[in-house]
Amino acid sequence: MQRDTQPEVEERGHWGNKVEFLLAVAGNVVGLGNVWRFPYLCYKNGGGAFLVPYLVFVVTCGVPVFLLETTIGQFTQEGGITCWRKLCPLAEGIGFGGQLILFYSCMTYIIILSWALLYLVFSFSSQLPWASCNNDWNTEGCVDFSTKNNTVHWTNQTNSTSAATEFWERRVLMISGGIEEIGSIQWEVLLCLIAMWIVCYFCIWKGVRSTGKVVYVTATFPYVMLLILLIRGLSLPGAFEGIIFYLLPEPSRLIDPQVWMEAVSQIFFSYSIGVGSLTVLGSYNKYNNNCYKDSLMLCLLNSGTSVVAGFAVFSVLGFMAHEQGVPIAEVAESGPGLAFIAYPQAVAMMPLPQLWSICFFVMLILLGLDTQFVAMEVVMTSFIDMFPKVLRRAGRREIFLLLFCLICFFSQLVMVTEVCM
Repeated sequence: MQRDTQPEVEERGHWGNKVEFLLAVAGNVVGLGNVWRFPYLCYKNGGGAFLVPYLVFVVTCGVPVFLLETTIGQFTQEGGITCWRKLCPLAEGIGFGGQLILFYSCMTYIIILSWALLYLVFSFSSQLPWASCNNDWNTEGCVDFSTKNNTVHWTNQTNSTSAATEFWERRVLMISGGIEEIGSIQWEVLLCLIAMWIVCYFCIWKGVRSTGKVVYVTATFPYVMLLILLIRGLSLPGAFEGIIFYLLPEPSRLIDPQVWMEAVSQIFFSYSIGVGSLTVLGSYNKYNNNCYKDSLMLCLLNSGTSVVAGFAVFSVLGFMAHEQGVPIAEVAESGPGLAFIAYPQAVAMMPLPQLWSICFFVMLILLGLDTQFVAMEVVMTSFIDMFPKVLRRAGRREIFLLLFCLICFFSQLVMVTEVCM
């Protein structure tokens, strides 16, 4: 009789303890959106008044759906696709749709981490390159706002751009003239991208056994950095004005449907609901785990982090507006504009700018890193659960993960060219 030389199918496994689950979910849901999206939405949509629709949707949508998705995973002990086979096979397409969204986010999110890593490397320079206009990439219209006198109304200079903006657009992105001009690959960003893929690969290559250990650092250290930046921000001149601008309520905005739409979209975005992430993470729990308590605690942590991050961000923006002698509305941005232009520009005006720049970009990288590798783990788990007899054998998960990383990497090469924005 011919002996079967196939390696045995491995156990699916569980989290080593509850702390690993809590940190993994916290790392997944607390990400870049808490730092650069929520504070901007808050000030843009009525300040403190925005918290009314936000809290309404936390109670009516956020917490219930968060609990539902976690419970589905814990009950079925399956990934984001196969869980539907036990609940309602006709709805399996929902699982595929969620994995497609995560696959796309795996390719785009890590590009942001690559930019942050590049900024972190530049932060070790003797002079921050976005702090002056004495560089090869600067134009004649470049203005070094960090040395500008408060009484000079530089806002009248319509053709002027800040040194931080020119560094971002002309040095990091090297933006081309249009989408038809792809240009060349930006090798520095490419090297940072490769480094981030290598880090993400080894964070999850052994499944929850490795992920559960990594999150002890990636999910907790950003809070240390956030606390340091918050204390520093609150000690700066103009910080109080920035916080007032952030939270000053405008009750009249509550009748605007757009405010309510942005509140609910922020809930779905920041809670990572609707894509299957919570289902997969919950599937590694023990069947009788108290997921009610866990879900409520994690939702409160996520929303609380968003509010606190707003204090850290707007205290620094208030300082920058104070130094430049302009309204805070003129320096407040969201998304990459906040992380890679406004905040670095503000940091350049502080004493010891390299230190605060390093703290900020380390926080940014760690906030995004666990969101990235948890999304990768969710996709991996969902597909391995579809073919357990093939992929859940010794060495095969690592090969499949390597193949997944390579496909994503080569698919996103166009994102590190001059047409990336």
